[in-house]
This record gives sequence, C-alpha cells and structure tokens, in this order.
Amino acid sequence: MTFDAALQNDIFQTYVMIVAAVLAISGIALGILTALGKNVGPIWKTYRGWLIMVPVVLGTILLGRTAFIVGVALLAIVGFKEYARATGLYEDWWMTGLVYLGIVLLAVATHVQDPRLHVDGWYGLFMALPAYVIGAILLVPIFRNESKGQLQRIALAIVGFMYFGWMFSHLGFLANAQYAYGYILYLLFAVELNDIAAFTCGKLFGRHKLRENISPRKTIEGAIGAIIVSLALPWALWFSFPHFASWELIVTGFIVGVGGQLGDLVISYIKRDIGIKDMGTIIKGHGGILDRVDSMIFVAPIFFHVVRWLHGLVEPGVA
Repeated sequence: MTFDAALQNDIFQTYVMIVAAVLAISGIALGILTALGKNVGPIWKTYRGWLIMVPVVLGTILLGRTAFIVGVALLAIVGFKEYARATGLYEDWWMTGLVYLGIVLLAVATHVQDPRLHVDGWYGLFMALPAYVIGAILLVPIFRNESKGQLQRIALAIVGFMYFGWMFSHLGFLANAQYAYGYILYLLFAVELNDIAAFTCGKLFGRHKLRENISPRKTIEGAIGAIIVSLALPWALWFSFPHFASWELIVTGFIVGVGGQLGDLVISYIKRDIGIKDMGTIIKGHGGILDRVDSMIFVAPIFFHVVRWLHGLVEPGVA
C-alpha cells in the first residue's frame, strides 16, 4: 500500500466512486425530504458526520500502509480512552498506560518486517503480545503492593486491551496483505452498510425485540435483514477478492452480518451496564469513536484469520 499504488489500483478507484455516489444520492434524498417538510434534522447531522469521516478514512488509505496502520492504532487508543473514562479505569494510569503501550506495540508489530520470513508485519509477535501485556497488567498490584479493588481494574484493563486494542488492530494488519485494498475497503464499506441495513429493516419491519435488556431498539427482523444484505454484498463486490470461491463469499457475508451485530451488542451492554447512551461525543451525529467502530471489532479478527488460513496474506514469492 503506497500513495502511487492507490492511485493506480482499480479496486481503490472503484470504491471511491461507489462511496461518492452513495453520499451524493443520500444528500439529494435528504434535500428532497427536507423540501417536503419532513423532520430529518438528526439524519442531516449524521450525514454531515459522514462527509467528514469518509474523506479522512479514504485519505488515510490513500497515504499508504504506514498511515493506515497508524490510523488504526490511533482509533484503538481513542476508543480505549473512551472506554477507560466511562468505566472509571482512566484514573489508574498504571493500567491505562500499559494498555496504551500494548496498542503501540501492536502497531509496531504490524508495521515492521518479520525477521524470519522477511515480509511486512511480524505476525508471531502480533499474536504473542497479548500474553506479555496481560502478564504485565497482572503484575501491577504486586509492584504497587496493593490488593483491594485490584481485580476489577485488572479485568477492565484486560478487556480494554484485548477488545479495543488487539482484536481491532487486526484491521491494521490487513494492510500487509497482497489484496489489502480489496480486504480493507470491503470491510469498511460492508460493516457500515450492515449497520444501516439493521437500522432500516428494523424501522420498516421490526416487531420482535432482539435483546431488549441490552439494546431495546434492535429487532430480530432488523438483524435478519442485515444478514441478508451482508450475504448479498460479497457477490455484488466480488471484485474486492476475485480469488475467493463462491462458498468463501457466503462465509464472508456471515462474518460481516453476524460479527458486526455482535460487536455492536457488546458495546451496547457495556454502555447499558455503566448507564451511558454514547461512549463519547467526538463525532457529531455518531457519538464517540467506539460508537462508530464497534461493529468492526469482531469482524476484523475473524475475517483476518479466515483469510490467512485459506489464502495466506501474501502468496509465496510475493513480498
């Protein structure tokens, strides 16, 4: 992934045109609804948020592998910060500092070359880091000579690192793949469309609650609609991964359709447990970073390991 490679990559160019068309059509539709007197103020706020986020994301991918890996790491850091503030862990700088350090080390492992295989991304270190970071977190109470209240902080720190750091960082490691543009752009597009499909189908057809004690607005009909859309999307965007067999497209659809909703539900029960609506307010109309990337947290590692197992990230002989 480089600036020049992105400009010459057909997949990148196609996604830019698709996203630009979607934003343009959405803007026209909202304009028409506004002219008809419909109350779409909140939707306009969300739409303006997309007008800022989309160029930033595409620009990061355009700048190349390093910029994208750094961008994913920054999202993980900000997301963990939102979580740490919401849960009260932020007051413990021993714990939060180790998680921040762990996320930075994940980015380093993602970026450097494997010393044995001489390919971009040190996969072995990336996979081993959770053991070392969790071990360090477990040692904090010993160094502080404290025991009271430490278990809760340790648990919060470990969940924060594993969920918002390690699992999400798999998205950054995909930048080392031979088909990086196809994988990354597809996941970003498909996961967001999965969210929109779940919301829209729920509004139109929702009758039965999915998990009312976790997310009261989510419905079984919305979840099914999202899965159907996610199953259809790999076929429509097959150019993203032309080496995938038909059954692999089906697997990809389920990964996004099911994994995206699970990630959203996990963040929902965390927020409900601590009594907040959004993890932050950094993005107007969207909430915090975690409210925007939560659906990717399950999808990224599952997709990553399925692809690595079936195809490898880089074909033999390709650096």
